[in-house]
Amino acid sequence: MKGLAFSCAGEALEALPMGALHWPAERLLAVADLHLEKGSSYAVAARKLLPRHDTRQTLGALAALVDAIRPRTVVCLGDTFHDRDAIARLPEVDRIALERLAARTSFVWIAGNHDPAPPPAGWGEVAEEIDRGPLVFRHEAQFGPADGEVSGHFHPVAALTVRGRGLRRRCFLTDGRRLILPAFGAYAGGLNALDPAIAQLFPDDYDALVVGRDAVRRLSWRQLRPDATLG
Repeated sequence: MKGLAFSCAGEALEALPMGALHWPAERLLAVADLHLEKGSSYAVAARKLLPRHDTRQTLGALAALVDAIRPRTVVCLGDTFHDRDAIARLPEVDRIALERLAARTSFVWIAGNHDPAPPPAGWGEVAEEIDRGPLVFRHEAQFGPADGEVSGHFHPVAALTVRGRGLRRRCFLTDGRRLILPAFGAYAGGLNALDPAIAQLFPDDYDALVVGRDAVRRLSWRQLRPDATLG
């Protein structure tokens, strides 16, 4: 699976078109903000009639990545589950699929603001954050210098104008020192990459690695729009 090669904190990384990060030297795959069972949460709490297939779709995409990359470690950067009760709402078929994935490789579950409670025993390692050489993996970026920080939380999206048409696309954000991953979940939504909550984390220039259907394209933040209609 071919992605876009780039460097962060001196490490050679790859942004994959499915919205995941590959660190080839460590055989590590990282994904952020799966928000499993968001559909069932909205159906119960908000009474919104969303199709309740988001978990199956998201897990299928993750399984395809594991098949293609064959990582030694999968790091889930928090908000893997949409809320504290999401695991209890997992349909049996999706629970089995998740358990099979966890049995195939080493999973690390980073605690997020939506899912501070750990997953069931046997599903892998649970941590607030982990250090792997020059990179540190956590759920939410910390304000201030953070060389080698890899995080999620913000669900960044790039707003673009292509041939007069407004588009929004998931994106990675990096200045070569820190990296924010896009949300991997089918129902995760997104925050504009120029939003002040994100921009304040990058005091100098930063780039958006914009996820397309088959490729990832690198753009300067100056090429983005503050908003755009959905394409």
